[in-house]
Amino acid sequence: MRALAEALSKALEDDKAEDLTFIDLQGKSSLADFMIIASGRSGRHVSALASHVAQEAKRLTGRTPSVEGMANADWVLIDTGDVIIHLFRPEVREFYNLEKIWVSDPASPRVRAS
Repeated sequence: MRALAEALSKALEDDKAEDLTFIDLQGKSSLADFMIIASGRSGRHVSALASHVAQEAKRLTGRTPSVEGMANADWVLIDTGDVIIHLFRPEVREFYNLEKIWVSDPASPRVRAS
């Protein structure tokens, strides 16, 4: 599953996602093994990121991921089953601050930063 999460992170990096955070949830949650949080510059950018990463997830797994929030593209959630991806507009991300919930050491998960 790490390979899938890393491939999806790479796709987001290639599409210029900003402030990418990669969180290993193994042993911490039964929701998924990995969580990726990233920002897009605008609703249009968030929507494009979400569309591309959902297509990449389907290509890699053979399954269509669940996608929520595309209508407004303020916060889009993509769930592959093993990897959960949250894509935000920056101000929405700041408001919800998911990293605070899932990360005990705020410096550790930002293995990739744009």
